[in-house]
Amino acid sequence: MKKSLLSLVIASVLLAGAPLLVTAQAAKPAAAAPAQGSASKVVLDSSTRILTTLEQRRAEFRKSPPALKQFITTEFNRMFDRDYAARLVLGVHGRGASDADVKLFADALADNLTSRYGTSLLDFNTKLRVRIKSESPLPGNRGVKVSSEMLRDGGDPIPVDYLIRNVGGQWKAFDVMIEGISYVQTFKNQFDAPLRQKSIAQVAADLRAGKLQANGSN
Repeated sequence: MKKSLLSLVIASVLLAGAPLLVTAQAAKPAAAAPAQGSASKVVLDSSTRILTTLEQRRAEFRKSPPALKQFITTEFNRMFDRDYAARLVLGVHGRGASDADVKLFADALADNLTSRYGTSLLDFNTKLRVRIKSESPLPGNRGVKVSSEMLRDGGDPIPVDYLIRNVGGQWKAFDVMIEGISYVQTFKNQFDAPLRQKSIAQVAADLRAGKLQANGSN
């Protein structure tokens, strides 16, 4: 996965869509939507706060990397189901793994990813528009897929799909697919070899130490 796409993954998770353009074909609410509303509504509503904050605090964030990191981490945790996504990334290596080990890996991966690519948000175009195309249930009652497009002036639309599930009455994303490239599958492929050689805790430690980088390549 290219660096630009990884940056866009972070932006997509944080923004989860922007309520600047919703077509007449806006998604229907899921049958089992939690009290907060349909997954599409959550995808749309969450962005207002993010876009406004990025615009208002851009200068502050450029001067203070810790403030930017705190902002990114808070919003990432709010929207993204990190532990569930980590189990999917671990795949067969996560079978029988303790919740503590999965969380250790999830935290290390998220921290590595946001630390390396989070600063790209300072150059993110807060005026882009997002069009919700559809909302459809995932097989096996795993959640819903919200399909959207990021619309840019002078550029082709970028298709972005969010896989979202109900966690304790809230919709949280567990995978983001940009131009057909899955966040989960990308890192599942990358970490397969290290996890064959080391324990989950050891791979997490290597991520923390910078010996491994979340870059989407083996």
